[in-house]
Amino acid sequence: MANFKSVPPTLKTLQPYLKIAEEHEKRDPSITYWCRFYAVQHGLKNSARSPEVNAFFIQVMDWLEKEKKGRHDDETIASEVVAQAHIENYALKLFLWADNQDRNGEFNKNVVKAFYTAGFLYDLVNLFGESSEEVAHHRKYAKWKATYIHNCLKNGIVPTPGPVAMEGEDEELSNPNDMANSENTSPYIPQPSQTPYPPGGLFNMPGFQPEGMNLPQPGTHAPPTTPNGSSQISPTASAAEISAEPEDTNSSGLKPEDIKKAQKYCKFVNSALQYEDVPAAIQYLQKALKLLTTGIDD
Repeated sequence: MANFKSVPPTLKTLQPYLKIAEEHEKRDPSITYWCRFYAVQHGLKNSARSPEVNAFFIQVMDWLEKEKKGRHDDETIASEVVAQAHIENYALKLFLWADNQDRNGEFNKNVVKAFYTAGFLYDLVNLFGESSEEVAHHRKYAKWKATYIHNCLKNGIVPTPGPVAMEGEDEELSNPNDMANSENTSPYIPQPSQTPYPPGGLFNMPGFQPEGMNLPQPGTHAPPTTPNGSSQISPTASAAEISAEPEDTNSSGLKPEDIKKAQKYCKFVNSALQYEDVPAAIQYLQKALKLLTTGIDD
């Protein structure tokens, strides 16, 4: 198995994605694949080249190519449309759980980790084109909240629950690598039932006992679209077939993109209800209804 822990010092900005990839290798190979894909794409465009950096990227791209061949039945890797939906849904589950804990005044390293991971996973959505306003907002808020709660806990300050003004509108984590390397495992995906779990769990840190959260069972996963050294994702045939939209024959005056947004809001409603977050479900349902009845999206 390839070793991606020895990241060249000049690629420190990629460490959060590589850390999340490592944490999900057995749990969700699709998340692992796209995190490493993003690291390569982002790194090739923004990193100074050196023999050490080139060797690292070649190693990752070799791994991506092997994953493509070895997981040829996984639509969350083979299809860009399915991959985007999978990543957004996964990040949303983390975000909703962390947000619910935060609003209830439950502050711990699990909440920091969930916000932290969701924020960086939302970065991956940009691989498939410009992200929606909803994704952009969740990304910015999750990263800010991770930093805010992390710094409060570190300094012995009780955080303010729920949404608060983002000081300086700083969307980036103040110390992402510090947070990425301070825990040994990734956050659990919460389930509706909050059953207590034994010590060790999420962060596996001395003296730390995680809140009750359930791990999702890993599903079947498969092939990937790999970077061939270029900075662009190459479209796949399956993605084109899945994303093909019927002709706009609706008489409501709504644009195809409005219909697509409404469908996404309905998906968010379903995800929120799975985690018994009724306020979030109502919010997304109202947004969907307003968009479908007035054509206005806010």
